[in-house]
Amino acid sequence: MAKTLDERIHRAVHEDVSIVPYDPEWPRLFLEEKEHLLACLPREFIGRIEHFGSTAVPGLAAKPIVDMLVEVTSLEEARRRIVPLLESQGYDYFWRPTWGDDTPPFYAWFIKRDSSGKRTHHIHMVESHFEHWERLLFRDYLTEHPDVAEEYQRLKMRLAAVYPNDRMAYTKGKTDFIVRVMKIAKQTVKLARKKAQQTD
Repeated sequence: MAKTLDERIHRAVHEDVSIVPYDPEWPRLFLEEKEHLLACLPREFIGRIEHFGSTAVPGLAAKPIVDMLVEVTSLEEARRRIVPLLESQGYDYFWRPTWGDDTPPFYAWFIKRDSSGKRTHHIHMVESHFEHWERLLFRDYLTEHPDVAEEYQRLKMRLAAVYPNDRMAYTKGKTDFIVRVMKIAKQTVKLARKKAQQTD
């Protein structure tokens, strides 16, 4: 029996927050899902597909859910043509705000689950200009700075212990850290580009 939107939101928000040690299988799970999406979605709407979030950082403990950024040329077309296709394959779909409960821009967000109902992938479907792509800077900065990744890991484990069944509180608890590191990452990229221009 199909769940209502409220039931799906309640389930998504209150599922367990479980942090596990890094699994070297996560990059493979990303590649397999990328291949699946490229095979089943209308290729004319799909651009780059990136692995991001904690499972994309080697050695970092994380929720065992592969986060993926999928570029589409039009979210309206995605809602019309892609959403029904993925829902028919069992994916949960939400029209989700970028921040908080109602902060635009909105984007298409999908949860993929295994046969037991456990989440395996989060698919964030956005257009090319969305700020979500900046999150790749966070991924790359943590990869290049293991000490910062370790600090982030400690924060996540502490929050998961405090909010084991409250994903929204867990996520909110990470915000200040992410904002701080993103600011540093952007400055680092800006300085590197400036230096590269000076040596050209």
